[in-house]
Amino acid sequence: MIKQLKAFTINIVAGANLATVLLMLAAGYADHINPAEHPMLSNLGMLFPFFLIANLLFVFFWLTFKWKKMWIPILGYALAYVPLTLYLPLNSSQDEPEGTIKLMSYNVCSYGGNWKYEQGFDTIYNYLKREDPDIVCMQEDVDTWRRFVFQRYEKIYPYNDTVIFNRTDLSINGVGIHSKYPILRRERISYPSAANGSVAYYLLVEGDTVLVINNHLEATHLSKEDRSRYEEMIKGKMQRNDAKEESKTLLVKLGQSSAKRAKGADAVHKYIETHRQYPTIVCGDFNDNPISYSRRTIAKGLKDCFAETGRGLGLSYNQKGFFFRIDHILCSDHFEPYNCKIDSKMDASDHYPIACRLKLVHKP
Repeated sequence: MIKQLKAFTINIVAGANLATVLLMLAAGYADHINPAEHPMLSNLGMLFPFFLIANLLFVFFWLTFKWKKMWIPILGYALAYVPLTLYLPLNSSQDEPEGTIKLMSYNVCSYGGNWKYEQGFDTIYNYLKREDPDIVCMQEDVDTWRRFVFQRYEKIYPYNDTVIFNRTDLSINGVGIHSKYPILRRERISYPSAANGSVAYYLLVEGDTVLVINNHLEATHLSKEDRSRYEEMIKGKMQRNDAKEESKTLLVKLGQSSAKRAKGADAVHKYIETHRQYPTIVCGDFNDNPISYSRRTIAKGLKDCFAETGRGLGLSYNQKGFFFRIDHILCSDHFEPYNCKIDSKMDASDHYPIACRLKLVHKP
């Protein structure tokens, strides 16, 4: 009887493990789902880390009780190799050659993302001065005192530009670039959005024209109350019925914003495709995790610098409960990336800056 009960339990756990593997794969490859067609399903990628952890628990279970069943979680990880290495790359540090360009992307939250810093702009300005990137692409690079900001930036960057997307009595948003290289021209990439956007900058880098696309894709539009309730839910502080209803509400809102974001991603990808002759760098706040339609669409034909040279989770959004890398740096085959990193020590905004060294190896 005990032997039969043990066999029954093993079969039940094996079935649960197989189900977890299938869900992990569904989440891991959810970036192939177009949010315009299936808005809620397209957000399954956000659950990928939870299924990774669940599958790991099964590894420990089989090691303890039935090691012959280890093939189930191991097969699961093997099949999820592509999204796993995208979400959690484990690259070693690389030796950087001479002549690299240091590019940084940073959502500065209008220089007021962390109120423990009384002088938000000065904190970020001094950080850039220390880190000395050659090109800085900023999102929410806006404030009410632009003249002062440009006068300060001109002390460390000879070329500065900001494009404002919207200006109302209640809000202002835009993206900016601060560069050691001349800005030849700029062009806004057209797609529908009330407050976000993408701008293509053409820079003269050592005699070559380099295309740098700075993006701030559609936000999730979650209120402070939504975020607070989400945090309660993942911490298990919410009753089951409330959690169920909250999950549905959250998925609807995320699905709607994903569908809007997809239009922006499609437009950016189309722009990249029609300008393939230029060495291209694409970066910014995508407002989407690595396993998302937006990131995958924009990254087609490009290298994901963090996935290829970074290490670890690389969480770039630092608000509690949202364990995602939503800031990205991509480049064309003209470049070789090195040591893409997210600086989690720089907390002057609700995002951490992401930076990468790029070596131009294939000239147009």
